Amino acid sequence: MEPYPHRYAVRAGGAPEGSVALESQGLPSLSSAAPAEFGGPGDQWSPETLLVAAVADCFILTFRAIATASKFAWGRVECRAEGVVDRRDGKPQFTELRLHATLTVPEGANVERAERLLEKAEQTCLVTNSLKATPTLTVEISYL
Repeated sequence: MEPYPHRYAVRAGGAPEGSVALESQGLPSLSSAAPAEFGGPGDQWSPETLLVAAVADCFILTFRAIATASKFAWGRVECRAEGVVDRRDGKPQFTELRLHATLTVPEGANVERAERLLEKAEQTCLVTNSLKATPTLTVEISYL
């Protein structure tokens, strides 16, 4: 890992109507638009869905790093994430982030340890630690 601070640059551009083009050096471009709830077409990634995706992605990558450092064997992890936008103090914002993690482990694995590692991933995820809304995590463990 490189020393802090880390910097991430994105360019966004758009016209009065249509999609917004998102670009970052060395990465594939993305198109986004407002979600249907805000009058958009509802058929593209939006800032809202990208934020919720970032939460789920960060959770999985954080779990992967923690499990590797802990030498914990596992098969697959999935994360369903839901963000709730509501008004607080007259401003729209994410008020809830709900994560549901499903982890597959080898037969005989320590389930309590698996749950602790998943909880640690939720608590140390960079993205959720950077947001106002506090996430809630539910966990499901199954065997390979």
